[in-house]
Amino acid sequence: MVKEIKGLDSGTIRIGTISSISCHWLPDLIKQFQTIYPNVQFVLHQGDYTSIPEWVRTGEVDFGFVNPDAIPGVKTRFIKTGELRAVLPVNHTLAEKEYVTLAELAKEPFLLLEEGALSEPLAAFKEAGLEPDVRLCVHDDYSILSMIESGLGVSILPELVLRKTGYQVAVLPIRPMLSRKISLVAKDKNVLPIASKYFMEFLFEHIADLP
Repeated sequence: MVKEIKGLDSGTIRIGTISSISCHWLPDLIKQFQTIYPNVQFVLHQGDYTSIPEWVRTGEVDFGFVNPDAIPGVKTRFIKTGELRAVLPVNHTLAEKEYVTLAELAKEPFLLLEEGALSEPLAAFKEAGLEPDVRLCVHDDYSILSMIESGLGVSILPELVLRKTGYQVAVLPIRPMLSRKISLVAKDKNVLPIASKYFMEFLFEHIADLP
C-alpha cells in the first residue's frame, strides 16, 4: 500500500476527453482530486468518439470519455445520460416555440457537431427517416455556437455544452426528447496506472455532483 501511495503521489493521469467534459466536469473533479493528491499531474487529449478509443488502445491515454453506442463491442463503464437541445439564432422563426421537432430542424441549414464514428443528431434523424440539410461540420461545439449566433444555421448540442456560455442563441427542448450517453473506456486494469485507477473511482464516487 505504501508503494501504491508513493506511485500515486508522483503519477500522471492521461485522459482522452471531449470539450463539454473538459469544460464542465473535469475542472472541479481535478481540483478536488488534487487537494488529496497535490503532486499528481493531468494531461488532457481532446478528441472524439473515434480517436479516444484508439488513444486508449495505443496507450496514448489511460482512459477516455465516449458514447458507448459509438464503439459497439468495446467494454465501457457507464457514467450518465445527458439531454440534447436544439440551438437556433435568437431571431429564428422557431425560436419562440416551446419546443421543436426533428422534422422542423431538418428543413433548416444544419451545423453538425462531428464527434467521430457516431453523431447523435445524425443517428436521430436517420431513425426518424429524415435527412438534415448539413451545411457545415465542426469538431468544436463553441465554434458552432458562434456560427449559430451569426445566423448561419441551427444545430443540436448537448445540454452540458450550453452551460456557462455567453452566446446570444435560442435553446429549445426537442420532442421527442433526445439524449446522449457518456461512458468511460479504459486500458486493461492490469496495466492501468494506479493514479488513473484512483481518479476513475473518484469520478464514480462523485457522479451525483456532475452537471
